[in-house]
Amino acid sequence: MKKNEIKTNAMRILERNKIPYEAIQYECDEFIDGLHTAEITGAPVEQSFKTLVVQGKSKEYYVLVIPIAEEIDLKTAAKAVGEKSVEMIHVKDITKVTGYVRGGCSPLGMKKLYPMVIHESALAFEQIYISGGRIGTTLKVNPEKLAGVVKAQFKNIIAVHE
Repeated sequence: MKKNEIKTNAMRILERNKIPYEAIQYECDEFIDGLHTAEITGAPVEQSFKTLVVQGKSKEYYVLVIPIAEEIDLKTAAKAVGEKSVEMIHVKDITKVTGYVRGGCSPLGMKKLYPMVIHESALAFEQIYISGGRIGTTLKVNPEKLAGVVKAQFKNIIAVHE
C-alpha cells in the first residue's frame, strides 16, 4: 500500500464508469516528457500515450492522444476532426482550457468534454498508459473503454514516416 495515494478526477471518472485501471504513482516535482515518464514507471514506450490539445480554425478545442514517441501531424489531425486547420494551444493556456497543468494533462476529466481522437495504434494494445491528471500519476487502462467514456474516435493523427 502506498502512503498518501492521491485520487485524481481521472480515477474517479473511471471508477464511476466501472472501468478497471491501474494507477502508477512516481516521484516527480516538475514537468518531464512522456519518454522520461515511461522510463521511470517502466511502461512500454509504444503503449504510452500523451495528451495534446489543439484549436481549430473554428476556435473549437480538440484533444489528441498520441504515442509519446510520435509527433502530431497538424494536417492529418485537422482532417480527423473535420477542421481546415488546427494548431497546438500555447503552454500558458493549458490550465485555462483543460483544468490541468502541463505534464499532468489527462484525457479524462478536463473542464469540458472536448471532441477527442486517440491514435489508432492504441487499438493494438489491451492496455495503454495515459496521464492520471497530475504530474506523478500514470494510469493503465483499456483504450476502447477509455474511448467510450470520453467519446473518442480512433484515427491516424501522427506524421507518417516515409
